[in-house]
Amino acid sequence: MESPNLEFEYGDTDTLTAELSELYSYTEEPEFALNRDYFEEDFRSHARGRRWIELTVEEQRAYVMKLLDALEVTDRDKRLKVARAILYLAQGVFDECDTEVDVLHWSRHNVFLLYDMGIFTALLELLSMEIDNNQACSSAVRKPAISLADSTELRVLLSIMYLMVETIRVQTEDDRPEWRAAREAFKNELGSPLYNGEPFALLLFTMVTKFCSMNAPHFPMKKVLLLLWKTILFTLGGFEELQEMKVRGRERLNLPPLPEDSIKVVRAMRAASPPASAMELIEQQQQQKRGRRSRRPLVKQDSLDTYNERDPFKNDDARDEEEDPEDTDSGIEGEVDPLDRDVIIQPPPPPPPLRPPTERVNFPKGLPWAPKVREKDIEHFLETSRNKFIGFTLGNDIDTLVGLPRPIHESVKTLKQVSEDISSSLYFSLSGEEEVEETPTEMLYLGMLPNLSQYVIALLKLLLAAAPTSKAKTDSINILADVLPEEMPITVLQSMKLGIDVNRHKEIIVKAISALLLLLLKHFKLNHIYQFEIVSQHLVFANCIPLILKFFNQNIMSYISAKNSICVLDFPHCVVHEMPELTAESLEAGDSNQFCWRNLFSCINLLRILNKLTKWKHSRTMMLVVFKSAPILKRALKVKQAMMQLYVLKLLKIQTKYLGRQWRKSNMKTMSAIYQKVRHRLNDDWAYGNDIDARPWDFQAEECALRESIEKFNSRRYDKNKNGDFTPVDNCLQSVLGQRVELPEDFHYSYEMWLEREVFSQPIQWEGLLQNP
Repeated sequence: MESPNLEFEYGDTDTLTAELSELYSYTEEPEFALNRDYFEEDFRSHARGRRWIELTVEEQRAYVMKLLDALEVTDRDKRLKVARAILYLAQGVFDECDTEVDVLHWSRHNVFLLYDMGIFTALLELLSMEIDNNQACSSAVRKPAISLADSTELRVLLSIMYLMVETIRVQTEDDRPEWRAAREAFKNELGSPLYNGEPFALLLFTMVTKFCSMNAPHFPMKKVLLLLWKTILFTLGGFEELQEMKVRGRERLNLPPLPEDSIKVVRAMRAASPPASAMELIEQQQQQKRGRRSRRPLVKQDSLDTYNERDPFKNDDARDEEEDPEDTDSGIEGEVDPLDRDVIIQPPPPPPPLRPPTERVNFPKGLPWAPKVREKDIEHFLETSRNKFIGFTLGNDIDTLVGLPRPIHESVKTLKQVSEDISSSLYFSLSGEEEVEETPTEMLYLGMLPNLSQYVIALLKLLLAAAPTSKAKTDSINILADVLPEEMPITVLQSMKLGIDVNRHKEIIVKAISALLLLLLKHFKLNHIYQFEIVSQHLVFANCIPLILKFFNQNIMSYISAKNSICVLDFPHCVVHEMPELTAESLEAGDSNQFCWRNLFSCINLLRILNKLTKWKHSRTMMLVVFKSAPILKRALKVKQAMMQLYVLKLLKIQTKYLGRQWRKSNMKTMSAIYQKVRHRLNDDWAYGNDIDARPWDFQAEECALRESIEKFNSRRYDKNKNGDFTPVDNCLQSVLGQRVELPEDFHYSYEMWLEREVFSQPIQWEGLLQNP
C-alpha cells in the first residue's frame, strides 16, 4: 500500500498548545494540583473569598508584589511554595477556568503581568543559586538512581521561565500595545549581556555542559533545552525573520534581490511517490508476466512512481495514462508536464516524436528553483575555453574575453546573470579594520566562542543519548532524571504509561536540539560566514555526520508515525477535563493523528543540518560516501512529505558522481526526482561523474586550511591584546612596505627634499650593526 501524503506544514514551532504540553512529562501530572493548593492556601488570606479572575489589575499587581517579596526569604521550602504559586499563575489559574481557551487566555494575561512586575529577574537569581548549589550537585552525583524529586526546585523555576518566554514570544492579533512594547523589551533583555555580562542563553549553555560533564546529573535537561531553544528563537528570530534579514542585507550591500522566497517554494512543492523495495519490484515483474504486455519492460529501475503504477484504488484508465513513458519521465508526481499537454490532448495520439530543441531550452521554466552558478564555476569554464581556443590561461580573471568566439561571450554573460555573490560576507573579513555591529547574534557568538567546542560536544552527546537507535550503555548520560518517578511502576498499566513517557521525553529532546543547532547555523551564516564555519567544523569534528546518519538508519516511517503521547494527560486538557480511566488498550491505540509533528520536524531539521555541513565541502561529501549514506537516505524518501524529500534528494545529489555508473543506472527515477526538485547549478556535472572535483581527497588538509582562516578571523576580530605589549612584530618586507601610512597633505610637494635630507645625505654606519650595543 502506498503511504499517504502527509499534511504537514513546517514552521518555527508547533502550535502553542502543543509546545506548552511538551514542557511537562506525564510523571509530573500530580504537581499541577500541588501548585494550585499552594497558591490557594496563600491567596485565600489575601483575597477574602474572591477568585483571582474577579480581582482588578491593581489588586492582582499588589498580590504579585507580595509573592515577589516572599521569594527572597531564606527558608528553601517556603521559597519553593511561593515559586509553585507563581507557576500556577503562569499556568493560567486553571481551577477557575472551564475551557482550554480560558486557561490559555489567563495564562497570557498573567505572564505579561508577571514580567511587568520583574518576576523574571528574580527567578534568574534563584536559578543561578540553584546552578551553583554544590551540596545538591554532590548528593546527586553520589545517588545510585536519580528521580524527579532531585530536581524539584529547578523544574519549577525553569517551567515558569519557559512559560514566560514562549507566551511572550508568540504574537497574537489582539495583543495590547503595552504587551507589544513588553515583547520588544523582553526580547532585547534576553539577547543583551545584561545577566552577569552575558546573554541569558549562555547561562543555559553552561547548565548543558555541567550536566554532560556528570557534575550535575540532576539537572532537568529537557526543560533546559526547550528553554534554550525558545530563547534563541525569540532573541535571534525564526525562519521568516531570517528571510527578511537576508533581503535587507542584500539591499544594504547593493546585491540583486533573491530570485525566490525559499520558504514559499518549498511549501508549494508536492511529495513524490517513494522508491519501491526489492520485494515490490519482484511482485510487479510477476504481474507483468501474467498478461499486462503493454507495461514498460524496464522494471529493474528503482522507480519513484512504482507505487502509483500498482495502486489498487486507481481505475484502469488512470493506469494506462501513467504507462506512457513520456508522462512518467516528465511528471514524477503523476502530473502532466504543462509543455506536453497539447500533444497529449490531440486525438489520436501518435507515437511520441523527439522533442524539438526549442522545447528543451524552455523546459526549466517549469522547475521550482531559479538556476545558480558560483564564481568558481565561471572561472573553470573560462579556463577550459582559453586553453582550447587560445592556448594559455589568465588565472582568476573572469572579465577578459579577448580571442574567445562569440558563443563563449554569450555563455559567460548568461552565467554571470545567475551567479551568486558568495563573497559578500567575506568582503569585510579581508578589508582590514571592520565595524562590528552589536547584533544579538554577534553578542551570542562572542559569549559562546571561548567554550564553543564544549557546547557543541555536549549537545551532540545529548542527541546521541536521545536517539532511538542508541543502545543503553553504562557510561552514557542519563537523560531521564526529570521523567523517572521516585517509586518505579508496579502494574502493567503504569509500566506502559512510563514507557510512553520516556519515549516522548527522548523525542522532545531530539526536537529541541535539532531546532537549536539549525537556528545557530543559519544565524551565524547570515552574520558572518566564518562564524558559521567554526560551528560547522566543531560539529564535524564531534562526529555529527555519522551521528545523523545513524539516527536515520532505522525504520523512519514508524518513527514519524510513532504514537508516544497520551492526549488526555496533555496540558491544558488534563487540568480542565475530568480524567477518564486509562486502560492498556487505550494506551496502545494512541491518538488518531496520521503522523507525529515533532518527529517529522526533527527529521527535517537533522537533514537540513547535514546539508549545511556538507554543502561545497568535498572532503565532507566523501564522508557521506564512505559512511554508505545513499541506501539510508533512499529509505527516508518513503516519507511522502515534500520538504523532507527535497533535503534527502539534495544530499543524494552531491554524492551521485562518486556512487558509480551502476548506482545511477539502477536509480534513474531518483535521478529524475533530483533533476525536478533540486536547484540546478549550471556547469555542474553531478549526474555524470566527470567533474573536476572527483579527485583524491585529503580531509585533514582541507579542514586545516579552513581552521587557519577561521583562527585568523577570530584573532583579528576578537583578540583583545592586539594593541598590547605582546603584539607580534611584522618581519615581512612586503607586508611592512604595503602598510598605509598617514602623510600630511603637502608631503608630495617636498618629497624630493625630504628624500635628499633624510636618506641620501645621511651616512649609514653598516658596521655598527655588527658591534655589540
